[in-house]
Amino acid sequence: MNFSSPLSFTVTERFLRYVTIDTQSDPSSSTCPSTEKQKDLGRLLVEELLAIGVSDAHLDEFGYVYGTIPANSANKNIPVICFCSHMDTAPDCSGTGVKPIVHKNYQGVDIILPDDPGQVIKMVEHPDLSNQIGNDVITASGLTLLGADNKAGVAEIMDACYQMINHPEIKHGTIRILFTPDEEIGRGVDKADIKKLGAYAAYTMDGESAGNMENETFSADGAKLIIKGVSSHPGFARGKMESAIKIAGQIVAALPLALAPEGTEGMQGFVHPVAIEGHVETVVIDFIIRDFDDARLTEHADVIRKITEKVLNGFPGSSYELQTRPQYRNMKSVLDQHPQIVEYGMEAMRRAGLDPKLCSIRGGTDGSRLSFMGLPCPNIFAGEHAFHSKHEWVSVQDMQKAVLTILHLCMVWEERD
Repeated sequence: MNFSSPLSFTVTERFLRYVTIDTQSDPSSSTCPSTEKQKDLGRLLVEELLAIGVSDAHLDEFGYVYGTIPANSANKNIPVICFCSHMDTAPDCSGTGVKPIVHKNYQGVDIILPDDPGQVIKMVEHPDLSNQIGNDVITASGLTLLGADNKAGVAEIMDACYQMINHPEIKHGTIRILFTPDEEIGRGVDKADIKKLGAYAAYTMDGESAGNMENETFSADGAKLIIKGVSSHPGFARGKMESAIKIAGQIVAALPLALAPEGTEGMQGFVHPVAIEGHVETVVIDFIIRDFDDARLTEHADVIRKITEKVLNGFPGSSYELQTRPQYRNMKSVLDQHPQIVEYGMEAMRRAGLDPKLCSIRGGTDGSRLSFMGLPCPNIFAGEHAFHSKHEWVSVQDMQKAVLTILHLCMVWEERD
């Protein structure tokens, strides 16, 4: 479809504005959102949505932003679809004082970040930069992450809303907007109101390379290993002390590289210790366990159990407890029941001038959990790269392609349902 007048993209200006707002989430917090500062962006998004004509836009008490673009099609049977992105940034790297830099007309050189010249985005380490020759690449200044994960997705959805309202020739059904807090700490849809959304399908805008759609994620469990050692005064510890700290060290050291994040790729799962806390008498090790095959999560937990028991053979007075809990599951099992949701996304990318590619995520998204909450939800590219790091980058042109993909996706649903 040709638009009646050229699209005047607003995605770059929005993105540059949003990344300067610190929205880092906090896994140690029990509140929702985990940090009140996430609501700072939420309030701005509501103001902007109201200004462009999304009259029901609002921020709820938990930090979620909702909005609706009413249908403008004569077809009254179009399912309601939702577009979703998360507002928070990862705890892994500072998100305070982000200074975005637009490197215009990128020519394939290494990018030296000016506030810390030791931070260099090297083309050899970021091969996707080879697809950006002549494009405008956005980075941070070297002291913080950029926040493209996932403020690129937020900006893309916001621009798509602006375009739909200003281009009535874009025919669509009812469109719901959802911006979530706390995705980076695994709580992105804890308080999402699925009934309020009332959607048949959703799409998260939270993927990497332009043209990628992800219909498969890891399945995920968390595990907590509690080690009970034997404490004794260190001056009189001979033959008595069994330090839980040293036991924990032996267990972690015995984990096989072939089952570690740094030793796996593709469809391989892993076991990853993410935190250790304790003292001589008691130590707790927190693990994340990931695999595309649900059944293998139990097998991976058994690896932890067997290693622990082997180590404890040398510590007869000590004991352990292993607790596991489900976190999210591979969304493919749900999406396979609704193949048109993915098919329409692939068609929309083709119409946007891209060569679509169906991929798997070595991770999870809000869509993983939304799919099992009754809202099937694949993940579409947002153009973000090197997430959670000072080397994070995104290109203006990829974000514009994501906006076009959203618009074409709305039109595909209008035509075919």
